Amino acid sequence: MTTFTASDVPPLPGRTVVVTGANSGIGRVTARVLAAKGARVVLAVRDPEKGREAAATMTGHVEVRRLDLADLSSVRAFADDFTDPVDLLINNAGVMIPPLTRTADGFELQFGTNHLGHFALTNLLLPRIRDRVVTVSSNAHKVGTIDFDDLNRERKPYRAMSAYAQSKLANLLFTAELQRRLAAAGSPVIATAAHPGLATTNLLKSDGRRRVRDLAQKAATGLLAQSEDDGALPTLYAAVADVPGDSYAGPSGFLEGRGAPKLVGRSAKARDAGTARRLWAVSEELTGAVFPWPSPQAAQPTP
Repeated sequence: MTTFTASDVPPLPGRTVVVTGANSGIGRVTARVLAAKGARVVLAVRDPEKGREAAATMTGHVEVRRLDLADLSSVRAFADDFTDPVDLLINNAGVMIPPLTRTADGFELQFGTNHLGHFALTNLLLPRIRDRVVTVSSNAHKVGTIDFDDLNRERKPYRAMSAYAQSKLANLLFTAELQRRLAAAGSPVIATAAHPGLATTNLLKSDGRRRVRDLAQKAATGLLAQSEDDGALPTLYAAVADVPGDSYAGPSGFLEGRGAPKLVGRSAKARDAGTARRLWAVSEELTGAVFPWPSPQAAQPTP
């Protein structure tokens, strides 16, 4: 099997890439590699100052623009202001297991940021996207369930990990339905997804509030995690490799925690076309962002 590394990313002169959450973690590594390969890379970040600090560490054509995925008005402002063609949109930004928090629009923070923010951004930019949409999910999707009766955790007791897993399952269902719609519309754009395995990003940093969990997390991270540079490789693979639409890349090692990227499987829930269509419809209602071409109803698979 051929091992994919950052050096396998081809030259990208003349290409424009938007990377959300590019000021830290695997987003920063992804942006750095693509910029070094000649792409114009837009760091779409909530905190422009942190974005500028990250950009200063990169070579090539890098620019910073504000984007707060937890605020749909910010998402729309970004899409309205950035009118250039986009070759690659990399939906990387995410939050993981915070205390119960609401977005500016009242959504549970993880569902609102990890899924709804990227859902809206993608649909708003889609008429200008020319090549590929890559969405970063997680192995946590395997324990996720889309709770249509309580998507925003307003009725049941809040469990942060359950909400996180739901958001990551939503990322894969979004990718599948986006690819179906793109194909039905005759678009050359493809939608892919990736997960970094267990990477030592700021998502894994201790918050100091749960000592036992933090100690266990630190031990597991030391044994199983890979670096941010290696954690970014599945995203880069999904972005530039010759892969089909709706493909999912992740590490090839033990439990997909680390190792060279390859195409990996997903849970049965992540392959449920009916759930993907229903989630899409709900997401359109919640965000007001819709697929920009006629609805491909005739192309829907039989339930």
